Amino acid sequence: MSIARIKKNDIVIANAGEYKGQTGRVLAVDPVAGKAIVEGLNVVKRAVRRSQERPDGGYQTFEAPIHLSNLMPYDPDKKKGVRISRVREGDKTVRKAKGTGRVFD
Repeated sequence: MSIARIKKNDIVIANAGEYKGQTGRVLAVDPVAGKAIVEGLNVVKRAVRRSQERPDGGYQTFEAPIHLSNLMPYDPDKKKGVRISRVREGDKTVRKAKGTGRVFD
């Protein structure tokens, strides 16, 4: 899929779907499935059975995974999503925004 375009704890913006234009922090990335869980985006509600941890059962809300193609790294200076390129600086490879040159690592 994509090679480390989006990583954990990045701030991303949704560029498609119900949450288009909203930003959030990445909680987890699944590179095999090509999905990420973003705080505050794609929130779903599920019924939960009664158990010892939840004796009353009820409903639980949580963030569902979003496909990586629907997310872009967010640049707070430009206030929009940016494309990423991987550039070598010295002996280290960093993620750099193509338009602004902002380093994300």
